[in-house]
Amino acid sequence: MPALVLLGAQWGDEGKGKATDLLGDRVDYVVRYQGGNNAGHTVVIGDQKYALHLLPSGILSPNVIPVIGNGVVIDPGVLLQEIAGLTERGIDCSKLLISTNAHLITPYHRTIDKVSERFLGKSKIGTTGRGIGPAYADKINRIGIRVQDLFDPSILRQKIESALRDKNQVLIKVFNRKNIEVEEVLEEYLAYAEILRPYVADTVLILNEALKAGKRVLLEGSQGTLLDVDHGTYPFVTSSNPTAGGACTGSGIGPTKIDRVIGIIKAYTTRVGSGPFPTELFDEDGEALRRIGGEIGVTTGRARRCGWFDAPIARYAVRVNGLTDFFLTKLDVLTGWEKIPVCVAYEIDGKRVEELPASQSDFHHAKPIYEYMPGWSEDITGARKLSDLPQAAQNYIAFLEKISGAPMSAIGVGPGRDETIVVKDFI
Repeated sequence: MPALVLLGAQWGDEGKGKATDLLGDRVDYVVRYQGGNNAGHTVVIGDQKYALHLLPSGILSPNVIPVIGNGVVIDPGVLLQEIAGLTERGIDCSKLLISTNAHLITPYHRTIDKVSERFLGKSKIGTTGRGIGPAYADKINRIGIRVQDLFDPSILRQKIESALRDKNQVLIKVFNRKNIEVEEVLEEYLAYAEILRPYVADTVLILNEALKAGKRVLLEGSQGTLLDVDHGTYPFVTSSNPTAGGACTGSGIGPTKIDRVIGIIKAYTTRVGSGPFPTELFDEDGEALRRIGGEIGVTTGRARRCGWFDAPIARYAVRVNGLTDFFLTKLDVLTGWEKIPVCVAYEIDGKRVEELPASQSDFHHAKPIYEYMPGWSEDITGARKLSDLPQAAQNYIAFLEKISGAPMSAIGVGPGRDETIVVKDFI
């Protein structure tokens, strides 16, 4: 049975947790394939709200095996806290599998992340300061520490010593910080070894064998398309590949084994951190979207920047991910507007531009060109099929589908697990 990918089609925070949870009971494995604890998924089940950071959203479905793939960078302390927190709330985490090849975030990664971001001043990227970027940098520089290294104390010591030989020089001489002791890091990380050992596995083999056996695998991305280090609004991006290609490299599942790629997209647009945002609002509408939509980062607690729906971004997400479907979320947040602007193109240097510009400079100067759709005032949270929606809401969905380039196969009309309209099933 083929796998499917579920990813963010904007700048992240689109509601991927809700979408993954919706599918969770009908898949066998849910795999987180990139990112670290700089991500956050919120899942609402009944009157319970769960904030997930490293664990796949499938952890909340009792019949699903959750997997942290090789493309993820793991802060062991954060992971164990998250497992403990869910266990206290009655969630069984014993089925969790962690790739032996996933890389680890260490104290020196977190320290360098924080001090280097401060050093940038006005040019800061907007990093969460959790060590994700430096951990990925060490991975690419071939000096990273992997999960499997926890189980070989001599190799672990060698790798920590090698890393701190250079990093302590930078901390002391460039950032005027104290050095980090090898023994402190070694002692902390050796203590994680036996706690994590029951979860560690050859996840690439397990997932491919599962697909051969007819099992359904869901690959879950964190962040979003425009935060992709290759295809996003560089340098204001994350340090990994949330796009569909990253699902393959971050899980070890080949592209020919994937048949659906679902893009999660909000009925408006948000982003966290620095960087260009053509439809960003600085007025009462922006504040209203933030307040009604609860637009506060799950992981960071930072207020999200808010703006209207951006069709060139949606079309770009279809293009670079090969999206087969959209899952439109937070439609209910738009209830109450008399008319709703939709960005259909940009004006750049006096010219109309239909697609996301290849030049970052052009994107910084892009001004949205809007078309306006009639709004609605009716409460839509009880809708369970398209015909339950006010005509204006139906027209809004149809318009977004037409200008985005992929079908709106599901629509979120509220935060709850059951507050979803399924137009075309994903499985």
